[in-house]
Amino acid sequence: MRKRTKAREYALQLLYKYDIEKVMLTDLESFWQSQKEENQEVKDFTQDIVLGAIQHLAEIDKKISSFAEHWVLGRMAVVDRNVLRLGSFELLYVKDIPAKVSINEAVDLAKKYSGDESGKFVNGILDRIKADCGKT
Repeated sequence: MRKRTKAREYALQLLYKYDIEKVMLTDLESFWQSQKEENQEVKDFTQDIVLGAIQHLAEIDKKISSFAEHWVLGRMAVVDRNVLRLGSFELLYVKDIPAKVSINEAVDLAKKYSGDESGKFVNGILDRIKADCGKT
């Protein structure tokens, strides 16, 4: 598995935990020990996207809500909501990752952890966010 793909999977786990438990993620070292992850690039990218998504959560949630027609963010499946947060963070705030890569990775996460229909749902919303922010 590619390093950034693996990092995104970890990031999804951490955002899911943050979303459910409503507590700040302060002890990432215990998470890494439980995952037996030693690659520093994976750890760094995971931390960057998780902390970035949390830092910009209000703006990201507002953007997702504006494009999720007939959906209330709090009523979405937790996995879908957090995949959208990760993908949106990359689209809006990470300039060195092409939009296509961010969207494809998010769709793959949604399909793997939620289902094929979730992949389509995530793709549709992230495509609209991409068009709105003008990222290529």
